[in-house]
Amino acid sequence: MRKLASFALPFAGAVFLAVYLLPGELWLPAGLLCALGTAACLFFHGDGRLRAALLTLGLAAGFLWSAGYEVLFLAPAYDLAGQETAVTAVADAWPRETAYGFSVTVRVRQEGRPEVKAILYLDEDASHIRPGDELTFTAEFRLADTLGGEESDYYFSRGIYLAAYGDGMPEVDRPERMPLRYLPALLARRLGEVLSALYPPEEAGVMAALITGDRTGLSASFYAALKRVGLAHVVAVSGMHLVFLVQLVQTLTRQKNHRRLALITIPVLLLFMAVTGFPASVVRAGVMEILLLLAPALGRERDGLTSLSLALLVLLAANPYSAADVGLQLSFASVAGILLLSTRMADWADRRWRLAEKRKGAKELARRAGRFVTGSLATTLGAMAFTTPLTAWYFGTISLLSPLANLLSLWAVSLAFALGLLSAVLGLVWLPLGELLAFFGALPVRYLLALAPFLGRFPFAAVPMRTPYLWLWLLLVYAVALGYLLWPGQRKRPVLPLSACALALAAALVCNAMTYTGGDLTVSVLDVGQGLCVVLRSQGQTVVVDCGGSGADNAGDVAADHLQSLGEGRVDLLVLTHYHADHTNGVAELMERLDVAALAAPDVEADDPLRDEILALAAAEGAEVFLLEEDANVDFGLAGLHLYAPLGRGDTNEEGLSVLASRGAYEALITGDMGEDVERRLVKYGDLPDIELLVVGHHGSRYSTGEALLLASTPEYAVISVGHNSYGHPAQETLERLAAAGCDIYRTDGMGTVTMTVRGE
Repeated sequence: MRKLASFALPFAGAVFLAVYLLPGELWLPAGLLCALGTAACLFFHGDGRLRAALLTLGLAAGFLWSAGYEVLFLAPAYDLAGQETAVTAVADAWPRETAYGFSVTVRVRQEGRPEVKAILYLDEDASHIRPGDELTFTAEFRLADTLGGEESDYYFSRGIYLAAYGDGMPEVDRPERMPLRYLPALLARRLGEVLSALYPPEEAGVMAALITGDRTGLSASFYAALKRVGLAHVVAVSGMHLVFLVQLVQTLTRQKNHRRLALITIPVLLLFMAVTGFPASVVRAGVMEILLLLAPALGRERDGLTSLSLALLVLLAANPYSAADVGLQLSFASVAGILLLSTRMADWADRRWRLAEKRKGAKELARRAGRFVTGSLATTLGAMAFTTPLTAWYFGTISLLSPLANLLSLWAVSLAFALGLLSAVLGLVWLPLGELLAFFGALPVRYLLALAPFLGRFPFAAVPMRTPYLWLWLLLVYAVALGYLLWPGQRKRPVLPLSACALALAAALVCNAMTYTGGDLTVSVLDVGQGLCVVLRSQGQTVVVDCGGSGADNAGDVAADHLQSLGEGRVDLLVLTHYHADHTNGVAELMERLDVAALAAPDVEADDPLRDEILALAAAEGAEVFLLEEDANVDFGLAGLHLYAPLGRGDTNEEGLSVLASRGAYEALITGDMGEDVERRLVKYGDLPDIELLVVGHHGSRYSTGEALLLASTPEYAVISVGHNSYGHPAQETLERLAAAGCDIYRTDGMGTVTMTVRGE
């Protein structure tokens, strides 16, 4: 069995090198060179000859297949890219609603060439399309190599190579019977409908994510809480869910015969994999589980490394670009950690429990509970060992509560999965049959819905990796762990290395907090995408100016994460410059997670539904509300705020507040989405001082940040809060005006969160 691993792992290594490091023109020469190495191995003798041959053969196959895949499957995509043409395609999935219409994954047909997978964007209602429908349409085709305006392998890693922008609604030709390959998608949709009938909306969304992998029914706030406490994996169908499924089949069948168990369980696994759409994590787990079932049935020894390497081989052979799939990397990293480390940790803990039994005579219940806790922790820590660096790198954060959260939740996830799946299957037969089980299945889901937000409110639940201190701590942890494993002797005590890591973490958190709180005034312009959220802190008091944006994470979550990573759970004042979603759509989440003491906003647009919604939310959360018609001054810590009342009329952007934060001779100005006309009024009536920092108005729009404002305020630094957008922000003329005014320019879309700290007066 290990011979297979000796081939599969080098194959995977070659593919990863091809995708991440080597230019495409070197793939074929590298493959041929490795093939020559394989031929050379045949002329040598010795025990290592076979493994050397397998290693070089795996490398050769990986490089050559990557090159061949480009020719066979990507060439048709490159040919279509840049064209606007009429094509015929087959819908490959159910349509999804987007901010501008609908999208649907399709397989584009070209005569004499392989089908090309594309994502088709439509600006009309396409909800009537179903998988297997033949579509005829005209579209503009582009390579699907960007995400959010930036280069990305996201779509390529999922086998989607083109983005098609349709012109009108496609002609739909529906076959009399849905093709067999799309029946699992129909079953997944039907299971989702049954779950929606059996459970309340929020609980149904969790059940659908657990069972079918469809996360569209999850509330944004709950999913954000799961990510914050390290539980996002429970609603991303993966190996854990397949283990639950195998355990459920074993429990229901009570089958002891290995061959019969494999005969029953493998078809169930394959169906489940098809229903979830064969994501990388599920394919990995499915291949491993099938091999683990087949090994005893065929009289072979189980081998986790061989199973893992074969699963990786299958995925990369199907699509070499899946090497760039973050889900695949996290899935394989977690299983590698469990295979290499969790068993050792569990064995170590088991030996301690045995000693405790002999010395203290531990009771059976306490012994079982202790072994369950230590076993769960060992599994969690093993999985985290290799996934934590990936999480920190890709998502810029680590969850310090993940071990505790997993320990408290995995039993509920297992129970919810089993009861939810059984209730859905019974509901497919006859809905009332599923209702009794649904009553009990809802209980663990309610527990999860309460647990994740509760844990997520704790300070330091998730820590952004924006400063070097936490990266240094992470390096220290791995250095200490490696040293502990390599240290000779059997009687090693973990207390000292664990204590050293804990003290280092405390020091890193303090240093991290001092970066944002060490001065008399700190101004942080958070990276919220196309929007604005500014956090002002002085001597332990906090003011947030606006809270909205279009980033991947809700702006309220971004602000709350930022403050909680500093050990803060309160906002003394929330200022809203005006009532637009890109400045306010995170307010609800911010108020849900943190105690917001007061809200200040302009007293305009009395009939605006968004204003009414925000004021109602503030009242429900107990925040004191100040609606401003005149200027106001606020002291916080060692700093002060001057809130300029609206100076314009007629447009929401012109009826907003402006905020001047000051500490001694340092001044920072925030103008919201104010245009040049109102800026001139601010200059005329606002008695503006010379300022050091300007948070550029309207995300760098050419209609804001005019010469009059720049000449009057003479800012030294300018921060533009901007994300991917279709408005052309920031405009080139705005950037030129700022440069001509002598400003050092910072942008959140390229630099992330920008922080300025004032020390002393």
